[in-house]
Amino acid sequence: MAQVLGNQGKVLPGDDAAELREIGFRSLDFSELALRVEDETGEELNFDAPGLRRIATVGDVLDFLVDLQRQQ
Repeated sequence: MAQVLGNQGKVLPGDDAAELREIGFRSLDFSELALRVEDETGEELNFDAPGLRRIATVGDVLDFLVDLQRQQ
């Protein structure tokens, strides 16, 4: 997540409760992050749109990705 934000000149906050809107993390950024995770793990992430709607904070993104990897 830090790399994705860093590519835009933004910094990942140290607080997992930071709101994604406040740090400028958009849906396109999430897509880039998901692709990076897929490249790292060698597995395709399968997720649904309703699950994405609940994501509002940095911690939510990280928890979501961990949950997806556990389902694989």
